Amino acid sequence: MDFKHHLRGETKFTGLLVILFFFALWEFLSRQGIIYTAYFPPVTTIVEAFVRETFLGDRELVTHVGFTLYRAFAGYLFGILIGTSLGTVTGIWRSLYQTLEPTIEILRPMPSVAIIPIAILFMGMGSRLNIFIIAWAATWPIFVNTLDGVRGVDLTLVNTARTFQLPRRAIIRKVMIPSALPYIISGYRISLGTALVVVVVTEMVVSGSGLGFYIMNTSQSFRIPEMFAGMLMIAIVGYLLNTLFVRLDNHFMAWHKRLTKKEAV
Repeated sequence: MDFKHHLRGETKFTGLLVILFFFALWEFLSRQGIIYTAYFPPVTTIVEAFVRETFLGDRELVTHVGFTLYRAFAGYLFGILIGTSLGTVTGIWRSLYQTLEPTIEILRPMPSVAIIPIAILFMGMGSRLNIFIIAWAATWPIFVNTLDGVRGVDLTLVNTARTFQLPRRAIIRKVMIPSALPYIISGYRISLGTALVVVVVTEMVVSGSGLGFYIMNTSQSFRIPEMFAGMLMIAIVGYLLNTLFVRLDNHFMAWHKRLTKKEAV
C-alpha cells in the first residue's frame, strides 16, 4: 500500500517537472526571439497579466469566471437530473429502450454546438441559450452510463430481492441504483469536463461575457498575454473542479472501492 502511494507521488512529481520544463523552455525561446514573441509572449508576461486581471484593478477575469461557472453548473445540474432519470427509466423498462433506441442513436452523436442555430430561434441570445446547450451536452454521457449501469445489474441480485418479496420500487432503490452507481458517477465525471468545454465554446460564439468571450475578445483586440491568461484560468478551474470531484467520489464511494479491493484479493 505504501509502495503504491509512493509510486503515485513520484508520478505526480514527474508530471509537475515536465510542465515546469515546458514553461521554462517557452520562456527561454520567447526571450531569445526564437519563437514569435507577439504570438507567444514569455510565460512571466502571461503570469503578470493573469495576476493583474485576477487580483488587481477591476478584476475582469474574476467577473468572467463567475459567469462561466454559473452557466456550467446550471447546465450540468440539468444534465444530471435529465440524464440520470431517463437513463434509469430506460434501463429498467426494456420495451421503452427498444422504442427510443433509434431516436437516441440519431441524437446522441450530434455535436452540441451544431444545435446552437436552432436553439437561438427558440431561446434567443443570453445565458439561457448557453445553459440549454450545456445541459444537452452533459445529459448524454450521464444517460448512456446510467443506462449501461442499470441494464448491467447482476440478475442474481434482482432475483434474490424478489425471493425476499421486495416490492419493485424497493428493488430499484435498494438494489439496482446502488449497483449502477459506479457507472452513474463515471458519467457525472465525464459530463463535468464536457460542461466546462461546451460553456467556453458557446461563450465564444453567442455570449458577451464569460471566459470564452474573454479569450475571443482579447484575441481580437490583440491582447495576447491576457488571452493566454484566460486560457490559464480555464486550466486552473478545470483542474480544481476535477480534484474536488475526485475527493467527493473517494468519500461517498468509499464503500464501493473497499468492496472492489476485497473482490480483487
